[in-house]
Amino acid sequence: MRKLVFFLGPAGAGKTTLAKAWARKHGGAFLDMDTLLRPAAETIMTLSGQDPDDRDSPTYKTHCRDLGYRITMDAALENLALGLDAIVVGPFTRELGDPLWLERELSHIGATVSDVSVRAIFLYLQSENIYHERIQARGSTLDIWKLENWNQFSQSLIRREIKWIVDPSSILYFDNSGPPSSEKLELLEQFINKG
Repeated sequence: MRKLVFFLGPAGAGKTTLAKAWARKHGGAFLDMDTLLRPAAETIMTLSGQDPDDRDSPTYKTHCRDLGYRITMDAALENLALGLDAIVVGPFTRELGDPLWLERELSHIGATVSDVSVRAIFLYLQSENIYHERIQARGSTLDIWKLENWNQFSQSLIRREIKWIVDPSSILYFDNSGPPSSEKLELLEQFINKG
């Protein structure tokens, strides 16, 4: 059965790192919202007279945020319609709280959770300090605002509940504190591949 695997969670939780490790080993379409949206976001922000690297302002949230999720999910759904696995990476903060969101998305290709194996992995870290260290260490221009406005940004680091209508065994809350390891990948493999 085709798989739709979500790597979810706040900035710095390690979504992209673990999703890439999974994709390298198991294949599938790798769809990172940051990568897919970047050219459009840079253009929209520049045309709006804003910093093209800004990912946190009201202008970005108004003009780019929903577009990024639409682009990402359209690509995922297209791959699923072709019978391919899709690995989707992004925070999906608003979408996690909507019980019907996933059902509506799958309906675009005439699918349901009965014929797509959905796995949602919410990654989190044990402390705000670990998030700060990781975000600082990756040195991305997209993180400048986050680091300069840490008190405001850190409020987004909460562990969110996935409210989608799926079997609870399809959801994993995964503490990704500590360095990458083969043990972590093995745990994810067991979760994603289970019956």
